[in-house]
Amino acid sequence: MVCKSCHQEVSGKYCSNCGQSLAEGKITVPSLLHEVFHLFTHLDHGILHTISALIKKPGLMQREYIQGDRAKHQKPFSMYFVAATATALILYWINHIVTDYYHAGEAGEVVFFNKYLVMTLLVTVPISTLIVYAFFFNSEYNFAEIGVMQLYTLSVLLPMVACISLVKFIWHDFETRYIEFLLILIYSMITFYNFFDYQRKWKVLLKCLLTSAIFFFSITQLQDFIVHYIVALCDIPHKSDTNSV
Repeated sequence: MVCKSCHQEVSGKYCSNCGQSLAEGKITVPSLLHEVFHLFTHLDHGILHTISALIKKPGLMQREYIQGDRAKHQKPFSMYFVAATATALILYWINHIVTDYYHAGEAGEVVFFNKYLVMTLLVTVPISTLIVYAFFFNSEYNFAEIGVMQLYTLSVLLPMVACISLVKFIWHDFETRYIEFLLILIYSMITFYNFFDYQRKWKVLLKCLLTSAIFFFSITQLQDFIVHYIVALCDIPHKSDTNSV
């Protein structure tokens, strides 16, 4: 067989010289749509495996990836990109429907989820990584590796936290913030327990409690500040309490 890219005689499924697939077929509409989908999401076949691993063995999956088991896993940044996009869509549409059709919630929050949530999600990663690294600076992991752990952790937590807001379709003014913190705390404790190889696991759990509380307080305060700024700037009637991230 001759490779159509480098014109070398090769055998198998891929060219050993340039890596070109030797089984390329005709270009079709489905193949073009697949390219567009891959362009905007950077997804590969490892995403389902990665999601399953993050749910079944949180912390262990991140350790395996950092230690070199990477081929079968979705890359951390593309994984977070997909999760953040899903989170933004879920939160925006839930709050938009609750505000417009049930006349509940905060109009300022709808503007926040529409225009400022992406910015908030972008600063979420460095903030959470910095907090965790400050508490676990003497661990075997450097700042970048803890950042990878946080990218994968947030990739699961963000959509799960967003889905909690679905209860607003039943209880329109329900305060979900405390449930969100409980979910973040439970998942983070399991993740940290498995990820950090300490002899005294109670220290890991204590540090996890502190880092989760600091992180959640920081993000919710940032959201409240932006929402209140929107309300004041746009002169939107608001309630005394705001709902959750």
